[in-house]
Amino acid sequence: MKLLRLTATEAARMIGEGSLTATELTAAYLEQIEKHDGDVFAYLKVTPEVALRQAEAIDLLPAGERPPLAGLPLAVKDVLCTEGIETTCASRFLENYRPVYTATCVKQVLSAGAVMLGKTNMDEFAMGSSTENSAYGPTANPWDTGRVPGGSSGGSAAAVAAGEALWALGSATGGSIRQPAAFCGIVGLKPTYGAVSRYGLVAFASSFDQVGPITRNVMDAALLMRHLAGKDPLDSTSVEYPDEIKLPDDRDLTGVRIGVISEISGEGIDSGVRAVIDETMKKLEGAGASIAEASIPHAEYALPAYYILAPAEASANLARYDGVRYGLRAASAGGVTEMYEETRSLGFGDEVKRRIMLGTYALSSGYYEAYYDQAQKVRTLIIRDFESAFEDFDFLVSPTAPTTAFRLGEKTADPLTMYMSDICTIPVNLAGLPAISLPAGLSDGLPVGLQIIAPPFTATKLLQAAFSAEAAIGFDGLSPLLEGVEEQEKPGAS
Repeated sequence: MKLLRLTATEAARMIGEGSLTATELTAAYLEQIEKHDGDVFAYLKVTPEVALRQAEAIDLLPAGERPPLAGLPLAVKDVLCTEGIETTCASRFLENYRPVYTATCVKQVLSAGAVMLGKTNMDEFAMGSSTENSAYGPTANPWDTGRVPGGSSGGSAAAVAAGEALWALGSATGGSIRQPAAFCGIVGLKPTYGAVSRYGLVAFASSFDQVGPITRNVMDAALLMRHLAGKDPLDSTSVEYPDEIKLPDDRDLTGVRIGVISEISGEGIDSGVRAVIDETMKKLEGAGASIAEASIPHAEYALPAYYILAPAEASANLARYDGVRYGLRAASAGGVTEMYEETRSLGFGDEVKRRIMLGTYALSSGYYEAYYDQAQKVRTLIIRDFESAFEDFDFLVSPTAPTTAFRLGEKTADPLTMYMSDICTIPVNLAGLPAISLPAGLSDGLPVGLQIIAPPFTATKLLQAAFSAEAAIGFDGLSPLLEGVEEQEKPGAS
């Protein structure tokens, strides 16, 4: 039985009926991590003792008393606090930092029975599109270890694609769940802003950040999302989800109105990516959907607006890292000012420093009205553009990323080119909308993602449409590291 090929839904059924134990499944994933993570580097911290202890506790429960996610191995992005377990945000600033509490979303999933395998690599403080900004080294794409897995949730995406986790939690500020999911040929769901608690999520840009699932398929994303959504009294920006999130149950696209966003689906998109998306649209139309062109007129201003607003929020959020309260403190500094300067110089990487400076400049006297205030107006216009488009369409689509996974080091010297990697996803985050990335096919042997966008707080409808689109597309590709897994024997088998 190829345990690593099981989806979360299949594994949950087998554990529930007793044909598979949580310990067996967890041990299989830990073995895969030990075998391949030296090449992939998906994890900053693997927690085998924690995982096996949690799995063994699940196996001791009577079958009828096991929680819904019992024994399902999970990877957690290292931007989410975990009590007593290092949470570094891939930064030297928080090296060896152990939180005294666990993020609400992690606690919810663990309470539902999931087993935590470890903390995954990421771009430092979630600032990046390739996981090359990690202070501890880059993660590799399981489809081609000479290429990036995307970012900033690249470690979580790579872990799932490499068979080093059954599923994972990521976070998105400008596209950091969907873009790495697209690069790694898996599913990534960015929920509506406010649908999932941000308590315990180390802040990058508070009005953008949102936690979501990274999984092998849409059904698994729906299963995990059911245990993430909801009001948290510890997070004032979270809301009570208006309806119960239901698992998708049919594959029918008949009558569904889909709009292809012209501003982020044509010019600037790699020809191979565009060919895959065009073919995907034909498949969705063949499955009964009606396809037409849609417009988000102000989408062309989304990228510059985002790179004013998000750094502005980051400059305020990262002011707390001063060497006084927690984290790194420069030992050789003289006075307080020197200590601040040396500590922040040593602790932050180049990209984080760049965004702090951008944000501080945009908020400074004389420039606030010219930059920050104008960017907020653009954000409002983009929200209105989406509202108008949803009057004519049930869902909007585009490529998830303008290219397939690029080579490690290819864009590190050119920040503007790197920022363009999120050109398709950033408008959605500016508007706070839910969106999902599905693998749509391959271009030159590398995965291409399809982004499906929905109105706010319509997770059930979005997941149902994605479930149907997944069947119409018919992509079942696995990364070489997962494709090549051998038959695993259960412990004690002869």
